Amino acid sequence: MVYTAGSWIEAVVVRGLLESAGIESPALGDGNLPDLTPIFSGIEIYTLESQAVRARELIAEHLRTADDLDEVSGEPVDDDRFDD
Repeated sequence: MVYTAGSWIEAVVVRGLLESAGIESPALGDGNLPDLTPIFSGIEIYTLESQAVRARELIAEHLRTADDLDEVSGEPVDDDRFDD
């Protein structure tokens, strides 16, 4: 396991991040509605052991920069946009 996501959406984003970097991660379910059991314990993200270090680095970098990005567009957030 390389990461525990706090929500289904976060798990999908993290898996997409890893896959875009060429790091395989098992699918989250069968495409139907997600299993609700992980709501109480988190959703574990796995990779091959040989890719785990790189996966953790990518996730850590994403989390460092995520606070500065718009959740929908992924574009940098202008903190002054609310100052009127």
